[in-house]
Amino acid sequence: MADAARALFGDRLDLAAGYAELLATDGVVRGLIGPREAPRIWDRHLLNCAAVAERIPEGVSVIDVGSGAGLPGLVLAIARPDLNVVLVEPLARRTSFLVETVERLGLARMVRVFRGRADEAATGANGVGPFTADVVTARAVAPLDRLATWSLPLVVRGGRLLALKGSSAMDEITEHAGAVAKLGGGEPTVQLCGVDLLDPPTTVVEIVRERVVRPPGVKTASKRARGGRKRAR
Repeated sequence: MADAARALFGDRLDLAAGYAELLATDGVVRGLIGPREAPRIWDRHLLNCAAVAERIPEGVSVIDVGSGAGLPGLVLAIARPDLNVVLVEPLARRTSFLVETVERLGLARMVRVFRGRADEAATGANGVGPFTADVVTARAVAPLDRLATWSLPLVVRGGRLLALKGSSAMDEITEHAGAVAKLGGGEPTVQLCGVDLLDPPTTVVEIVRERVVRPPGVKTASKRARGGRKRAR
């Protein structure tokens, strides 16, 4: 596990360790991480999320939907300082933790926190947004059809949705590929990340947004909002 951590975080391993400490302490106290998860923060959460970075091009914008305690969005920001990341989370106690953690880790220049739902991030809310990004990530948020409904409007055309899934990934693709296509997504594919580092590797369902199919009421994001340039708290 130590070798995997060094490979995935490089010279930012100390920063990842600081985040792991916050998850194991404040995260548990505030109900964001279960007490039984604390001993498994590295293998089950940080390394699992950091492996997804291999599917993300250099220097792009990322929106993490349903970020919770920052998984995977904050982990990716730690592992990849070239990314601009927006963490989208509707619950106040979670966004409070995210804002405080971003500040404590010194990531405020590259990470923004948006309190709201994915559809609110796509249309804008309370004078903030709308947002789009080259890559949208999500972990344990919803079945693929609902996740695509919420997330694909945030993806620029030609960009991709990366959904961290478990053993049910192929079953979800079989069941929901038609719904994804109607939303403008290409054929979902399963990607295994961290194959040489993690056992098991991280399973990701990848969907390219091939067409813009905009639900009623969804506005086109301005150039200023793209990639989360405007800070949201």
